[in-house]
Amino acid sequence: MTDKVIHKTCTVSCSVADTWKKWTTHEGLLTFFGRDNKIELQPGGAFEIYFLMDKPYGLRGSEGCKVLSYLPGKMFSFTWNAPPHFEQIRNGSVYTWVVVHFYDGENGKTKIELHHLGWHEGEQWQAVYDYFDKAWEQVLNGLVKSCEA
Repeated sequence: MTDKVIHKTCTVSCSVADTWKKWTTHEGLLTFFGRDNKIELQPGGAFEIYFLMDKPYGLRGSEGCKVLSYLPGKMFSFTWNAPPHFEQIRNGSVYTWVVVHFYDGENGKTKIELHHLGWHEGEQWQAVYDYFDKAWEQVLNGLVKSCEA
């Protein structure tokens, strides 16, 4: 495993409580992340986000991902897999993990820090890293927009 980490930050126009619900509930995730999901907010519980609803289960998104830990309103962590089109990495049974921190900001806003860790060496792994370096920006942009709505 390498020491590479994807770091992303944003500030949203939602309270920490509302931002926390967006990340940790079925309804909240639907406002900015994926087309459907299965979340069980407990260590070892499901954290599956589905993007490709026309595909069979196993090829829709983050099937098999799990909640690792959380501190309510402060931190949420989960395992993460490669998208289906990165078959070699996705089918290798090695998961990366994501840690999201929530901080009170001014005027009822929330600062989010996202860290994606667990990267391995190799060309395929680099391609997945590059993919998520861009994808997490899109996810956080969606979160910002959902809080502005």
